[in-house]
Amino acid sequence: MIPAYNEAGSIPLVINDIPSIVTEVIVCSNNSNDDTVINARNAGATVVEEPAPGYGNACLKGMEYVAALSNPTDIIVFLDGDYSDYPEQLTELVAPILENNLDFVVGSRVKKWREKGAMTIPQIFGNWLATALMSLLFKSKFTDLGPFRAIKYDKLIELEMEDRTYGWTVEMQLKVLKKGFSYKEVPMRYRNRIGVSKVSGTVKGAIFAGVKILVWIFKYGFKK
Repeated sequence: MIPAYNEAGSIPLVINDIPSIVTEVIVCSNNSNDDTVINARNAGATVVEEPAPGYGNACLKGMEYVAALSNPTDIIVFLDGDYSDYPEQLTELVAPILENNLDFVVGSRVKKWREKGAMTIPQIFGNWLATALMSLLFKSKFTDLGPFRAIKYDKLIELEMEDRTYGWTVEMQLKVLKKGFSYKEVPMRYRNRIGVSKVSGTVKGAIFAGVKILVWIFKYGFKK
């Protein structure tokens, strides 16, 4: 599942690098006004369109599509459409689920495998602060809020995801911790994205994302 807003240049590259073990690629176009939709379809993906802006809105629209399938999937992988992740590493990402029956896996954007400049200073600091707070409040072992992640479909439904904007990733991880699901991080390579980030690429986006992340952490930190 690939949430995408104006990723016309990168979306075919992402789709083409996805391993053949994937049964269906779903691109969730979040009110794109470029050629994201047509390029995704031409590359072989299913496209669902969500006009309401927000990363979470796009993901929720994709989940609606999956829920309506006659044979829902066993595992859902979330992947950004900007080509910053390496889609071919998907097999490494899902291996702990397939081989060890874990519930949830996050691709960790480790420094030694991260291209210079691929993460901004606000992103690096935000990841550190969020995961440090999660460790303090929940004894979490997460070190990253990376968007490249895999989860058992039935566990994803159980999380009852609700965030509609930038809090989607941290909400998922917090709920995984609260429910006691098994999880693991897998080190992943990470490169500079194609195009300008709609979140870290703007001051407004970075601040809004940071606030949303902290709100979710403190909401669950003091929730019984």
